[in-house]
Amino acid sequence: METRASDIDGHGGAIAHRAVYVISVAAELAGVHPQTLRIYERKGLLDPVRTPGGSRRFSDQDLARLRRIQELTTAGLNLEGVRRVLQLESEVRSLHSQLEEVRREAREAIERAHRHYRRELVPLDQAPMPYRGARRTSGR
Repeated sequence: METRASDIDGHGGAIAHRAVYVISVAAELAGVHPQTLRIYERKGLLDPVRTPGGSRRFSDQDLARLRRIQELTTAGLNLEGVRRVLQLESEVRSLHSQLEEVRREAREAIERAHRHYRRELVPLDQAPMPYRGARRTSGR
């Protein structure tokens, strides 16, 4: 069975979302006609894995996406609207991921800077020359 990059977990390990459902089972689980799944695929809303023989295989992730499609169409969106919403949701997830990465990098940079400054600070009682506050002279 063919796999997609989205089926591989982020650590290069085993397949996270196995595409195991044939179109009739996926349609039954989703409560739609198999032709509906074919239409959604043609419109770019679903991207099932294809076996070497060309049969479609759907994963649990595909079924979750199908449920989201059904929510949006029930809310009154047409298929182009659904496609756009799904695309925007994907972009938002990607941007959230990028933002978290930038935040992590910023926290690490701050921690490195703090560690660097702590090494350079010398307590007053260990300074090479004792600290004596500036004395003011009277009348001048």
